[in-house]
Amino acid sequence: MKVLIADQKQVTKLLPMGECIDLMADTLRMLAGGDARLPLRMMMALPGGPNLMGLMPAYLGGIESVGVKVITSFPANYGTEYDTHQGVVILFDTTHGRLRAIVDGTAVTAIRTAAVSGVATRLLARADAGDLALIGAGTQARTHLEAMMQVRKLRRVRVYSLPIESAHEFARRESARHGIEIEVVESARAAAAGADLICTVTTAREPVVMGEWVAPGAHINAVGAFSPTTRELDSAAVVNARLYVDRRESTRSEAGEFIIPKNAGLIGDDHIAGEIGELLLGRVPGRQSPEEITLFKSLGLAVEDLASAYHVLDKAQRQGIGTWVEIGGEHFGSA
Repeated sequence: MKVLIADQKQVTKLLPMGECIDLMADTLRMLAGGDARLPLRMMMALPGGPNLMGLMPAYLGGIESVGVKVITSFPANYGTEYDTHQGVVILFDTTHGRLRAIVDGTAVTAIRTAAVSGVATRLLARADAGDLALIGAGTQARTHLEAMMQVRKLRRVRVYSLPIESAHEFARRESARHGIEIEVVESARAAAAGADLICTVTTAREPVVMGEWVAPGAHINAVGAFSPTTRELDSAAVVNARLYVDRRESTRSEAGEFIIPKNAGLIGDDHIAGEIGELLLGRVPGRQSPEEITLFKSLGLAVEDLASAYHVLDKAQRQGIGTWVEIGGEHFGSA
């Protein structure tokens, strides 16, 4: 049978940020409503450094699909011609187990991760929030800027990254792309000062944002760290915030921002105010006051990749575009 092979350019065309934000909201509703199966991801450390390979399986009943994202994480790729996260999303149907699509996982990860932060920001940030701090200047900084522009009217954007040259390059490129001014600042503290939107999108293993720097009323999307021993926020930043997550089980098992202060006795499981899907379904309350600090800890979920790949497949079929190849489908050995 014919299988879609979607490269980065096709994914970017078929999965625009505005559509993906709405798609991720629907996906998280399905997850919170119980219409999904989502084992914890398996991460295999490679010898001699921080490099990883991850397997992320999932099932989504709403689109009758099952699949897996296979991805590598090579932090040292930051600043080179290679993305830090590379891989594919493999999509099957649940009627006959047919392979339907193989979709570029680098592009899907870049877009859907920022789109989920967009959902969280739309729900949790103050309505007048528009002073954005980006900590990090890589792929996720680029897509998070786009997502934040979709859900809030930005009046100021600051970026900080190491090496500082990467921040200057980001500011030049993205200012031209979006027709906005982006300021390069000399420290993460200078970026966070007075910001009411903060996105941490780094490869850091130790905190880059301290709780004392965060202004009252700010909303934070903590995105970069995804293991029990790494974090971008210090314990005070987490303790002082109303915490929301993409999934409780994943957070308790994988999120250093939560696990480290919990192990220190500073918070318990009840510090998690809710999942974003629960918030979308009205099962948990959101922001309680203009002065409250809200925090979304993003880990990334395979159901998000699965929904994105299905969306790309569906649009490619309807528009009659894409690269299609014959892989499997019929009984081996038949005519």
